[in-house]
Amino acid sequence: MGNYSHLFSTFPLGSLRLPNRSVLSPMTRTSAEPSGLANERMARYYTRFAKGGFGLIITEGLYPDAISSQSYENQPGLANEAQAESWRPVVRAVQSAGGKIVAQLMHAGALVQHDGFTPIAPSAVKPVGTMLEDHGGSGAFAVPRAMTQEDIRIVIGSFAQAALRAKKVGFDGVEVHAANGYLLDQFITDYTNRRTDEYGGPTERRIRIVVEVLKVIRAAVGPDFVVGVRISQGKVNDFHHKWAGGETDARIIFEHLAAAAPDYIHTTEYKAFAPAFSEGGPTLAKLAKQYSALPVIANGKLGQPDKAESLLENDHADLVAIGTSALVNPDWVNKVRVGMELHPFDHHFLQPIATLKEEEVGV
Repeated sequence: MGNYSHLFSTFPLGSLRLPNRSVLSPMTRTSAEPSGLANERMARYYTRFAKGGFGLIITEGLYPDAISSQSYENQPGLANEAQAESWRPVVRAVQSAGGKIVAQLMHAGALVQHDGFTPIAPSAVKPVGTMLEDHGGSGAFAVPRAMTQEDIRIVIGSFAQAALRAKKVGFDGVEVHAANGYLLDQFITDYTNRRTDEYGGPTERRIRIVVEVLKVIRAAVGPDFVVGVRISQGKVNDFHHKWAGGETDARIIFEHLAAAAPDYIHTTEYKAFAPAFSEGGPTLAKLAKQYSALPVIANGKLGQPDKAESLLENDHADLVAIGTSALVNPDWVNKVRVGMELHPFDHHFLQPIATLKEEEVGV
């Protein structure tokens, strides 16, 4: 057994006192009811990670409104009171098992894989790649409708309303999903954002909507409710994408996010310990720490505890998020603590348990 003194040290995250530095990564599962309600199966799923020792649990992406935000069929939501109330027993079960749970808020934007509505996006740009078969899609994405200023106002408000619902049913916080190619990331990304108004153009303007979402959420939930934000370069439909401006873009993005004062930034890369841009350069997590001075959660191939410990020890991140490795080791934290062998991830074996592609979440 290695010496994992950093992994097993406590950490203050906003108003929360976490017992260790291990976080369950958000992972798309599409196992809710067709109406977007959480169910007993989901309560069992999340509770097993709390029992397994994870200090913080982040849910799969929950859609914040019933108008345009749902990405997948059987995706859970926080778009109305009924959906919010369906999470109350899930939250209670996780907290009764000693865990803390944060709701991830996710707007699909152009990445819609059902026929319920016409997708909206910063610009009428057809997403690259194809729909995710593991999440029930097939073929090319539809061309989205470019958002009006009114659309943007409504979407920003929907994030705040969903965050308030999350607080009312007992969640310990919310995470704004501005990563992996979904709506907010579509604003950040140069080739999906061709706007010429205050939400398009240079990086400073493309990050604006994320900053505004964070600010309206904070105004809605108050100062003592944890609010975080997830950021990536790669996307579920464009896995190897890098920011065109490199470290300059990283500085602009993380400095602007810091100005909105979230409690943490959650970076996700294919390999969290790899340079974000040039060989020998800093990781994306390290750049987030450097330019935001906020607590940082790092995600990406950190299922090996030595890699997770090293990232923490070298001050690249404050916490590590474990994804696919946690699926086969829901007691990952407890196993690492006592030196037990970890099961390797097998995507095909886990298909009935949680539908996801390995590259969508760090292992």
